[in-house]
Amino acid sequence: SQDGTLVVNRAYGLADLERNVPLTVDSVFDAASIRKQFVAAAILMLVEEKRLALTDDVRRYVPELPDYGRTITLDHMLTHTSGLRDWTGLRNFNSGSEPAMPMILRQRALDFPPGEEWAYSNSGYVLLTEIVARVSRMPFFEFARRRFFEPLGMTSTRYADDLRQVIPNRALAYEPQGTGWRMDVLIDNERGGGGALFSTASDLVRWSDALTSGRLGTFVTRRLEEPARLNNGRTLDYGRGLIVGANYAGRMFHHGGGAAAFRSVLARFPDRRISVAVLCNAGEASDDRDGFAARILDLLAAPNGVRPPTAPPSATVDGAAIEGLDLPAKAGIFVNEETGALLRLGVGNGRLAVAGGGPLVAVTKDRFRIARPNSEFMSRDAFEITFLSPNQFEYRSMEGRTTRYRRAQPWTPTVDELTAMAGRYESEELRARFEILPGKNGLTVRLNGASGGQEFSVLERDVFQRGNMILRIQRDPSGSITGVLFTTPVFRNVPFARAR
Repeated sequence: SQDGTLVVNRAYGLADLERNVPLTVDSVFDAASIRKQFVAAAILMLVEEKRLALTDDVRRYVPELPDYGRTITLDHMLTHTSGLRDWTGLRNFNSGSEPAMPMILRQRALDFPPGEEWAYSNSGYVLLTEIVARVSRMPFFEFARRRFFEPLGMTSTRYADDLRQVIPNRALAYEPQGTGWRMDVLIDNERGGGGALFSTASDLVRWSDALTSGRLGTFVTRRLEEPARLNNGRTLDYGRGLIVGANYAGRMFHHGGGAAAFRSVLARFPDRRISVAVLCNAGEASDDRDGFAARILDLLAAPNGVRPPTAPPSATVDGAAIEGLDLPAKAGIFVNEETGALLRLGVGNGRLAVAGGGPLVAVTKDRFRIARPNSEFMSRDAFEITFLSPNQFEYRSMEGRTTRYRRAQPWTPTVDELTAMAGRYESEELRARFEILPGKNGLTVRLNGASGGQEFSVLERDVFQRGNMILRIQRDPSGSITGVLFTTPVFRNVPFARAR
């Protein structure tokens, strides 16, 4: 849409492969995490009505949440700075199928102190949805219908708390499998038990235009768009349920979503009064959805439909060669000397890069800075690293805090040492269990009685790695093994106790 008018609205492909039903502009999709801006707007409406405050402690409304010894505010959850473990990651290791809320309430620790870091957490939005229901005294789907969908004329949109109910014009979603496709949708507790937003592309741009025009009130729009800040004052590129940015078209507020094979993106460019929504029901469209949205924007906003070119960052500060630069010698896995967290450096396309964070720019032969800071890696820290030796570097945050990392120290365990680690380990927080066996080059881990196992290789003494998953053996003062700590990209140090 442009200037509040629907400019183009088209559909391609099939909504149901079994019955050969085509997609139409009236097809309804699971919009996935686009729902977060609706939840955030609901909270902000209640704040404007003085029924909530952004600084309120979540336990004021959800007293059954554990007391972590630190206050988690509603704003921490809105901005993904709460430290709450993401339930979608927890569920991947859970031995059963249960709603998100019980999993969230069982977690006895946070990944980090509230406000200290940014990490995407669906758990916060599960709690926020529940808070809207408890404070407004109506189910969230009813609140959304009365306060959003009906006033804005979003006639095809609904928030479904039961995903088995009949939803008119619902499209099904599919993942490629071999030479064909298989259905891939989330229902019941796979979706967390908290429901989902179902909408059409035209209804979503209607919502987006309503934010631009202030139909929900300037307070709601302004607070949704306001960049979050960490406790140290660092500004992030996430607002409240919206990613905050800019490009050649001016300010940009957007969010994507993925639920099984549904893929979605909704982007708003208020300076050009343009809104773009793309909804897909093919899981392979993860990258395409953003490309489609970007191309539509170019056709509406760029001169002759051609986006202005942007130069990639140079591998060095001024593009000149740096004498004595030896990148392969700096590659490897390094350990945070304070926390034990790992950081992997590699070499690609003639530059040093950090896994998960992207390329680094060489300032000198031993000093590098991140090329493109982003919230998903080190909370958008524009950091630098300086090598003190081939095996140690100093990490300096944009605020000036320094931390040392050392190269992981090789360890070759004996057969007896690996055998001593074998056994059964259980986590009440995940409701999961590991069976650990000596492996060919480390440990074999079987999750929840699975017949097959996953191989974790030795990283250093008592630390084993498989991809981005880390197992740390825990010992008592006498050296006896008491359990393991399990870390993945979406949660940290979940304890598994050794079964007796």
